[in-house]
Amino acid sequence: MPLHSPSRSKRRWRLVARGVFALLTVLALWAFAFEPASLRVRETALTLERWPSELDGLRVAVLADLHTGSPWNGTKSLARVVRETNDARPDLVLIAGDLVIQGVVGGRFVSPEVSGEILSGLEARLGVFAVLGNHDWWLDGPRVIRALEASGVTVLEDSSAAIPFRGDTLWLAGVSDYWEAPHDIGRALSAVPPTSAPLVFTHNPDVFPEMPRRVALTIAGHTHGGQVALPGVGRPIVPSVYGERYASGHVREYGRDLFVSTGVGTSILPVRFRVPPEVHVLTLRSPPR
Repeated sequence: MPLHSPSRSKRRWRLVARGVFALLTVLALWAFAFEPASLRVRETALTLERWPSELDGLRVAVLADLHTGSPWNGTKSLARVVRETNDARPDLVLIAGDLVIQGVVGGRFVSPEVSGEILSGLEARLGVFAVLGNHDWWLDGPRVIRALEASGVTVLEDSSAAIPFRGDTLWLAGVSDYWEAPHDIGRALSAVPPTSAPLVFTHNPDVFPEMPRRVALTIAGHTHGGQVALPGVGRPIVPSVYGERYASGHVREYGRDLFVSTGVGTSILPVRFRVPPEVHVLTLRSPPR
């Protein structure tokens, strides 16, 4: 009698096939349901070469790519984002564009007015500021601006604000979207004193190579971290001309600093794998003297 009968081999292959199917099912559920529906607040401390000592310890919450209405990410989820951001007690909140969605599979359009009403609950002693993303412009940029400003959010499109902090001044500048707006850095920084090291935020990180060295930190979103990060492979799709170079997190390049948020919602496909939805809270530190 043979050591391995055909029937035993068939049973073995059936078990393997069932195991593979079960694994793929779990991975699909994780990527299309569990992870996109999750949310975490990630605390990150950044020591910046040009960050003023007078502003040391500033806490900045970054909300990027909210895409309210994407699957698992409706108005209740946005209210959760607001609650958990407030619980982190940031000094400043920055909304880095893409409040709305268009065309995401399984999504439902939520108006910027409805989202803005929920965002009005954000609390930060130095204020809540926003720039627009490409999806906001594709919908109706002026409409999104009106909805945000009606909710108490200050929109900085190629403009800046001087914010009193600890007897000093924090200069904050917003640069408009790289794809759909002028993204005029010179105009955004025109009111900032040349001796100051401003904090700049924008939607698309592809504008970063154009940032002057005097900018202490640039904050962006847009990439969603690729939404999928495969072990040993990387991020197959990142909406950037630079590929994975500015996909997520802290990037230090030529003496300049960039932080890219992986965002909250999803776009096009409602999938996240090893790139969970995140609210980032950055603690900005000046270098040791």
